Amino acid sequence: MNTKFSRPKGFGEILDHTFSLSKNRFRDFFTILLIFMGPVYILEALILLASGTSFFRQVGPGEDWFSQVLASFDETVVAENIGLGGAIGTLFIGLIGLVLFPVAEAAILIALNHIRKNEEYTISSVIKRAFTRFWAMLGSNILFSLIVFGFFFVAVMILVPVGIVGAIGMPLVGILFIIGLALGLFVGVGYLLTRWGFYFGSVVLDYESPGFSRSWQLTKQRGWVLFSLYVIFFLIISAISFAVEATFGIFLGNSVLLTLIVNLTTIFTTLLFAVGYGVMYLDAKVRHDAEDLDEMIEGFNEPR
Repeated sequence: MNTKFSRPKGFGEILDHTFSLSKNRFRDFFTILLIFMGPVYILEALILLASGTSFFRQVGPGEDWFSQVLASFDETVVAENIGLGGAIGTLFIGLIGLVLFPVAEAAILIALNHIRKNEEYTISSVIKRAFTRFWAMLGSNILFSLIVFGFFFVAVMILVPVGIVGAIGMPLVGILFIIGLALGLFVGVGYLLTRWGFYFGSVVLDYESPGFSRSWQLTKQRGWVLFSLYVIFFLIISAISFAVEATFGIFLGNSVLLTLIVNLTTIFTTLLFAVGYGVMYLDAKVRHDAEDLDEMIEGFNEPR
């Protein structure tokens, strides 16, 4: 058993272990993601080229260079450039990604479990095992998506009437109240989704579907810590993505080359998140299994 996986880790230790694994096993994890995500992104680039988008530099209407670059990112201009066929192709690619990308993340999770056990693995072996859980993952992902949509729908139904009433009555107080309410809903929903969000690891490694009850048990007394880690990963990934897109977008506009660069960055940030998720899940398993063992020992020690 790998010693770093065998003991419970604190907040900073989870981040450190995530970055360490991402660095040391970068080639394996990146290759896994590239196998699944690479063809999808190449197909997207081909559709954009076929729709008339420039490969090296795409600009929109405007009087100066900066205005032209900004205009190339305007949703109306983008829609006019790619047309209906391009939009349908992009939607189709998105659906393919939703189906295939979880398999890549499952393969990384399986590889991390092999590392935890000090077992050898190959890229093909973890991908093959990930596919054995395909239907279970797909069903559980659909259920989780419905839960997320339900929470989003309820949040909108709460915020919109409150916002209308606030705007009519006391605009300033209403705005402050809406902001506070929105933050409260974000934190509350985020906490609940965190408690249920480790269903994916349960489906892949523990063969439990849909895995929501198992996730709730694993995250007991750790919900806020795990939610905070999700926020940190989100901020890191968003900063990297924004920096890359803003830097290259200035020179390339909304071109096919920029799309490829952004997608390559997405593979890297997905790697970081997938490893972080795996480390958090395996840490939760260590803590939960240790608690179960303590309860068993206490049961044996109780007087008969």
